[in-house]
Amino acid sequence: MLPSPRSPSLKAAGVVLAGALAAPLAQASSAADPTHPAWQRCTALADSAQRLACFDAWAGQQAWQAPAASSAQAAAQEPPSGLPDPVDTTLPATRMIEVAQVEGCRDTQYSELSRFWELEMGSSCGTFRFRGYRPLSASVVASDSVNRQPSSPAPEHTALSSVAYRSTEARLQLSVRTKIAQSLLTQDHPTHKDSLWFGYTQQSYWQLFSPHISRPFRTTDHAPEVMYVYPTDAQLPWGWRWRYSGIGVVHQSNGQSLPLSRSWNRTYLMTGMELGNQWSVNARIWKRIPEKAESDDNPGISDYVGRGELSAFWNLNRDHTLGVTLRHSLSSTSRGSVRLEWMQSLGAGLGGGKSNLRLHTQLFSGYGDSLVDYNRKRTVFTLGLSLVDF
Repeated sequence: MLPSPRSPSLKAAGVVLAGALAAPLAQASSAADPTHPAWQRCTALADSAQRLACFDAWAGQQAWQAPAASSAQAAAQEPPSGLPDPVDTTLPATRMIEVAQVEGCRDTQYSELSRFWELEMGSSCGTFRFRGYRPLSASVVASDSVNRQPSSPAPEHTALSSVAYRSTEARLQLSVRTKIAQSLLTQDHPTHKDSLWFGYTQQSYWQLFSPHISRPFRTTDHAPEVMYVYPTDAQLPWGWRWRYSGIGVVHQSNGQSLPLSRSWNRTYLMTGMELGNQWSVNARIWKRIPEKAESDDNPGISDYVGRGELSAFWNLNRDHTLGVTLRHSLSSTSRGSVRLEWMQSLGAGLGGGKSNLRLHTQLFSGYGDSLVDYNRKRTVFTLGLSLVDF
């Protein structure tokens, strides 16, 4: 016959259980006491990042575990022979759960725009870390035409002879950036971080399928730029959030001598918003920095390439992203371009997450696919592999 709920043996077990629970709770209460010296030392720090780091270090030093029962107590609680073993009431040692540390700009609890521009304290990866900017890609290109004899209205800027380029070629793009400063204007904000970035993008068209002319690089464009990004978190209609605004300056040139030299400088304003992690919209508007007529390689370039850009991306699901980018001259010429994109994730990333490697398909039509083609309209289909936001 088992003992009743009011029997002495179960009362003793209840005392043991209460003691086991009380010890760790008392220890936790003592460690988290606001009058504790370590707690006061962390609270006194003025810098929010240093204060958070102090509390993290303090929490990691706490040893939380329940006291183990002595062998004498265990022997005293052994049940009489012939009775079933009682349920073990000894609590397992309590411990801090170790969570894998993920860099802020890789932490998926933050939105894509927050991670891309490191808009919050938790989504920051610090300064002077190389990150992806535009896709780093290697592609095969098929176009409706190719510029065999580039020309420009500027004197002595038209090629003297035609080169037998093929309309099928390869395109290589390298694009990286690094954050060179942060918290310039938001040092007193508890979560938001503004940032100053340096970026560099290089795009090359390579006549890989033209052995008869020794497979030259037809053109290579270089674009270093500096941009300042300020975080925002304004609620917009239909669930959208305005996430950032910024300003930048960019120089673009092809590094060629006459008659193929092309270059220009511009300043721009930019902004972006998102709807969850499914939609993002980014906009830029720019103004060319004036040059003297004798040093202008490409007069009227803004009337061809455009003065503004609007891009939208839709994460259709975990592995597929669709995008469209529109550029317009914002003038009576009504020139510009449209680019349609489809990116499909390949494989899995670290920890089984979404991979940064994409099968990248593009269709471009308009002006300015390369700087030497700024005043030539063409349609280009591209298929290749891209590494995004690495």
